[in-house]
Amino acid sequence: MQAIVVEQTGGPEVLRVQERATPDPGPGEVCVDVAACGVNFIDIYQRSGVYAMNLPFIAGSEGAGVVRSVGEGVTEVAVGDHVAWAGVAGGGYVSQALVPEQAAVPVPEGLDDEAAAALMLQGMTAHYLCESTYPVQKGDDVLLYAGAGGVGLLLTQMVARKGARVIATTSTEDKAALAREAGAAEVIDYTKDDVAEEVRRLTDGVGAAVVYDGIGKATFESSLDSLRRRGMLVLFGGASGPVPPVDPQVLNSKGSLFLTRPKLADHTADRTELLWRASDVLGAAARGELSVRVGGRYPLSEAGRAHEDLAGRRTTGKLLLLPQ
Repeated sequence: MQAIVVEQTGGPEVLRVQERATPDPGPGEVCVDVAACGVNFIDIYQRSGVYAMNLPFIAGSEGAGVVRSVGEGVTEVAVGDHVAWAGVAGGGYVSQALVPEQAAVPVPEGLDDEAAAALMLQGMTAHYLCESTYPVQKGDDVLLYAGAGGVGLLLTQMVARKGARVIATTSTEDKAALAREAGAAEVIDYTKDDVAEEVRRLTDGVGAAVVYDGIGKATFESSLDSLRRRGMLVLFGGASGPVPPVDPQVLNSKGSLFLTRPKLADHTADRTELLWRASDVLGAAARGELSVRVGGRYPLSEAGRAHEDLAGRRTTGKLLLLPQ
């Protein structure tokens, strides 16, 4: 098998291909021939050392493919099944992955493995954001940063389907068109306009019920200023860097605001919840109710180039690595 290994943290150049023996699944594990690996911002944080990892480690944690063998005690998954997963250490940028049975979810008929790999982390993230962290209601005004990104396009579809008005931010006309196609009612070009001012204008001075912000440091103040009284800022990522310490009194002075910093692992830790979220997301895609955009496909050996493109905001939708 091939694996992309990080032996020391740093730039994209530290992502190195290694040849390894195909692993044998242990008790409760399955070995999967990987069809596609998902590329995510968290992979960049781990590779660069922003998120501490024990070295060396296999980059990535998301994928989909066909089960080639199963370990002792496995009952829910069989050889030949198509499965997908997210958040599995060592189950990312590889041609064969060891996946705990409890993390493997079935890929429904009508959905290919590439789409499943593209949907797991970002799709379930979008799902918990609008179903659990702030359950979006019909008529809500929702501000969403990076509307043409992987999470952005999926979250826009989910929020619009719930009857809320999506106000998305993008940086180009092409990205704005993608956001509108996904269901955004309004699009703000953050390179030209003051986002908070535009949100106030679009909501008759009231502000948004919720802001979904995956950017972090660069957008934090604007996000707070875009909220209505008792609105919620959901900070689910930090693409521009971590937010500095916040005085809680700021939340008081700006209208009794709520601030939360959730993560996917706490919304899929239970097998029942994982299957609920995954089946909702993958099932909707299989039925044609949810569209996934794959913005780039790269050979496994070009993981570094995928990281450069993602970090450089040169892409839209989801990036995938394809083992040979």
